[in-house]
Amino acid sequence: MSYQGVWTLAEVKEGRLKRVAFELLTRGRKLADKLEVELASLIISNNVDENEARRLIEAGANKVYLVNDKRLENFIVENYSRVMIDLVEKHKPEIILGAATTMGRTLLPHVAVRLEAGLTADCTELDIEEETGNLLQTRPAIGGNILATIHTPKHRPQMATVRPKSTSPAEQVPDREGEIIEVEYNTELYDGRVERLGFRTTEGEDVNIVDADVVVAGGKGLKKAENFALIREMAEYLDGVVGASRDAVEMDWISYPHQVGLSGKTVTPKLYIAIGISGAIQHLAGMKTSENIVAINEDPEADIFKVADIGLIGNLFELVPLINERLAQEKEVEKVEV
Repeated sequence: MSYQGVWTLAEVKEGRLKRVAFELLTRGRKLADKLEVELASLIISNNVDENEARRLIEAGANKVYLVNDKRLENFIVENYSRVMIDLVEKHKPEIILGAATTMGRTLLPHVAVRLEAGLTADCTELDIEEETGNLLQTRPAIGGNILATIHTPKHRPQMATVRPKSTSPAEQVPDREGEIIEVEYNTELYDGRVERLGFRTTEGEDVNIVDADVVVAGGKGLKKAENFALIREMAEYLDGVVGASRDAVEMDWISYPHQVGLSGKTVTPKLYIAIGISGAIQHLAGMKTSENIVAINEDPEADIFKVADIGLIGNLFELVPLINERLAQEKEVEKVEV
């Protein structure tokens, strides 16, 4: 049996599919249509019902492989890897896509090594090479300074992880038809050497800029770490989170989980405010799809203004305190009205 078809790994939290599962279907559908093959999604978890799995069919999957078992409720790479490898060896998909999340970045390399397959991590673009049908995988390289396109013509399946929020979720069509295949868990695949005892994050790692509706980001124009207090104040007034440019992170003004850009996180909030950020191409790639972009910079030629919906040209140390003062007044009015 030759390798054929495109698979996506659908991540789940507490029985519900994550947004990134539908983003991967947008990528997978494009590739499957170009190759004229089926698109399938794989769910490995516990207590995911058929109605939830059907959402993947509605979003474009032709098939959904659903593996439910209490021993799979928590992600443990050895257990998930064995399940995935067993299914891949039986059905032989040509392409497998996962998200560049903690799970995807852990599971897909584990699977790729054991299958002796090629894997490109943290991709921002995917396509099919017309002449060969090979998967073209584009990702940032050399610290985000260039984009490299990689292909693995001699190995199958071809595997890639894709940045969350780098594309829109696939649209769900309620009447779309497809097949849900409930796979009985083979207990012989259970590893058992690793057990989850608990979960905690290290300081700063719980920052979630990817899913935030409002991101207020600071850059080199802030001049020193202490001035990020202006950014934090504005983010607090707007019920948002703090983002940062690569320069600000590299100068140790703020921790890496806040970094936006090719070498950081890709974000698509409803509002993105860039303060003291010039707009290097690496940064723009991580935030230019935001719904509304406001930029504050004293350089009228700054590249950030090319993607901004509203641009304020001036000294941020004069403008930002004025904006924060007005936001504080608005907050007080809201309290009085409540």
